[in-house]
Amino acid sequence: MDFTEAGPYDIVLRGGRVIDPSQGIDGIADVAVREGRIAAVGAALPGPAREVVDASGRLVLPGMIDTHAHVYRYVTGRFGLDADMVGVHSGVTTLVDQGGPSVLTFPGFREYAVKPAASRVLAFLSAYMVGGLEGHYYPELYRPDCIAVEDTVRCGRENADLVRGIKGHAEIGGFTRWGNEAMRRAAMIARELDRPLYIHFGQLWPLPEQVASYDPDAILPEMIEIMRPGDILAHPFTRHPGGFVDRTGKLHPVVREALARGLKVDVGHGSHFSFRMARLVLEAGVVPETLGADMHGYNTTIPKPRGTPEEHPDKEEMHLFAGKQNFSLASAMTSMLALGLGLEQVVRMVTSNCAEMLRMPGEIGTLRPGTEADISILSDERGRFLLQDNEGTQVVAERLLRPLFCLRAGRRYDADSVVLPRPVLAGAA
Repeated sequence: MDFTEAGPYDIVLRGGRVIDPSQGIDGIADVAVREGRIAAVGAALPGPAREVVDASGRLVLPGMIDTHAHVYRYVTGRFGLDADMVGVHSGVTTLVDQGGPSVLTFPGFREYAVKPAASRVLAFLSAYMVGGLEGHYYPELYRPDCIAVEDTVRCGRENADLVRGIKGHAEIGGFTRWGNEAMRRAAMIARELDRPLYIHFGQLWPLPEQVASYDPDAILPEMIEIMRPGDILAHPFTRHPGGFVDRTGKLHPVVREALARGLKVDVGHGSHFSFRMARLVLEAGVVPETLGADMHGYNTTIPKPRGTPEEHPDKEEMHLFAGKQNFSLASAMTSMLALGLGLEQVVRMVTSNCAEMLRMPGEIGTLRPGTEADISILSDERGRFLLQDNEGTQVVAERLLRPLFCLRAGRRYDADSVVLPRPVLAGAA
């Protein structure tokens, strides 16, 4: 079927501001859907439609992609959230679980996280046999001899439809214990699968007692010698040591070398995001390609499952909107706008750039006719909105992005998730 033909259509989103970086589109237009796929994009599309939705004054984007999700619910203890809660019911159509499933748990991930979800769920397979159990609460399970290279490669090949990369962790607690051997094994898996390696930088495991700390500024140089072009450095804006900002408070001198070698950068927002660090990195001219929310059970107000630990080394409630808990990919986009990035640039970070990172250009992150109708509709509000990070830094944003609903393969889902924050007006916190 030629999906570029005129109506009849199933749904037409009429008169919104359509931004699709993959096609160079930014303007007032209609988006038509037929049989779960994009049928046409254009001004005042002719032809009848079963349903017409007035999108005037709204942003109409390719279905947003969260490159850093944690949605292996229950199997990863309190860490994993319900996929659709942070997916379609938060205006996000595609989620990438970062390191939840492993060679030992991937069958369950496919059956109980991927198949029941309305959201598209992909994964960066954990390099560690135990995966993301309770958000990596027990560091002894993540030493190098708990990485089964050959078996994890086999798992990745057998699940190539879902496995888009490999997840590892490079931070002071891990390097103090094991040096870089765990990350070398993770890189071996990624090379065998020809998939990108996604590396967490910043705090994860606490430092072992009575052991001299590893120099945090030595971690990044070691990692760029291990990583290949297309591999991904996560958490550039972390407030913890061992990341893009060195101990002198400046951009680490090897960051530009890493980018010159073809490494990519994902914000991985999360609760350790720092406006202060973000400004330092951005003012140095380093802009991440992609933006993931990094929501999990330790930075939301979701009740914990019975029997899981009360506390966690990385337990920090998220306060993106001052005085309120929880956040979303759209509110992470709001923080990027508040830092001075342009709207089209931020849209790229959650659409076409993500598709490139996942090696799925033309499949997701686009409104190109014939592709599945994954569409995110947001309000673009003006005012004075008070944002706050977990360092206590407050920023007044004059622009707020709020998810309204999305279409996933042509089916509508309202943005009514319990994790969506309520904005706070500056002066009213």
